[in-house]
Amino acid sequence: MLYVNMSIGSAYGWGVLGKNVALELARLEPTRIIGEPFPMIAIGDALEFYELSKLCLDAKEAATFLTGDTPRVLDGPLLQGMSDERLLPRRAHLRAEAVFGYSVFENNLLRPAWIENGRRFFTKVVAGSSWCAKVLTEAGLPGVEPVPHGIDPAIFHPAPDGDHGRKFCTESFVIFSGGKFELRKGQDIVIRAYKVLQDRHADVMLVNAWHNPWPAIFETMRASRLIRFAPRKGSFVEIINQVLADNGIDLGRVITCPQQLNFAMARTYRNTDVGLFPNRCEGGTNLVLMEYMACGKPVVAVNTTGHADIVNSSNALIIGAGGETTIHDNDGIPVARWPEPDLDEAVDKLEWAYQNRDRMRELGEQAGKDLADFTWRKTAEGFQKIIHDASR
Repeated sequence: MLYVNMSIGSAYGWGVLGKNVALELARLEPTRIIGEPFPMIAIGDALEFYELSKLCLDAKEAATFLTGDTPRVLDGPLLQGMSDERLLPRRAHLRAEAVFGYSVFENNLLRPAWIENGRRFFTKVVAGSSWCAKVLTEAGLPGVEPVPHGIDPAIFHPAPDGDHGRKFCTESFVIFSGGKFELRKGQDIVIRAYKVLQDRHADVMLVNAWHNPWPAIFETMRASRLIRFAPRKGSFVEIINQVLADNGIDLGRVITCPQQLNFAMARTYRNTDVGLFPNRCEGGTNLVLMEYMACGKPVVAVNTTGHADIVNSSNALIIGAGGETTIHDNDGIPVARWPEPDLDEAVDKLEWAYQNRDRMRELGEQAGKDLADFTWRKTAEGFQKIIHDASR
């Protein structure tokens, strides 16, 4: 029996990852989910909910394995998500002969004590990207292997031949930006670059999916020197629109999406022309980027940090780095150094995309072919191989 201790859901990255990894591992070998109960609305699909429910602990088991600090020994290997760069398990009281930790983090200035956590709590640490694996290896943690995220090819795939997926806003050139609103994901760069295109071309639109339920992460945008950030009260859509308006964006040409379950995003992706992803750092391979490209849509994106496993010159227009940004914690201590995307280059590449739409479709077609290989089944197989190899 293989045990999986990860978040489960359809509206945020870790939940999407945990849900799909659990489902696909269960199709490969007997698997149980150790975690808090989740309602059907958090999954959004009755069939997936039914399959996931069969993998979950019953009430008696949950009382045994989820409560208290007493060590609980499992009768099979355990795959756990990690909290952050400190390399701590989600539930330290769960024990097994072999414990595998999945690490996805962006604060890359690691401390020796955190590396020791990786040695202490886990048989092996698995990283969410090659970049993340490299950071851990250079910090002194041996044997780290990357396993990239995946996409569901039944949902995220190119539109049929001859139909580029456009049903709405067909008279506009629609730029898409996704990912929770925060400094790390670079929406300040998106706003500045889009503003230039908006002022040049009357047919340019912005569709954004920036929902962020974590206020502390949202507030990291206060460190940006590129935009005015003075959010007021209101719904999240209203707050984002206020920020956009404060920075000269014409809200008549903006669609701000409310929070949606991830499988509902495919139609949104297909009704846009190009995705803009000037992310400063990604510890994983960026699910929104992957899903967007899997739909056969072209991107203007960086190919640094976690993006480097996905983005290349044959499937994207690449934004270069224009230096480095140092991130500090609340005590002023440096916790990360990230490549800083070049704003001027982002504008130039976005303008090129506007002027060369046929060429961009070719990049999108290649993106769709490339991302078809990054399935959740392959992610699960990657975990399975690492777990089985460690037990030999």
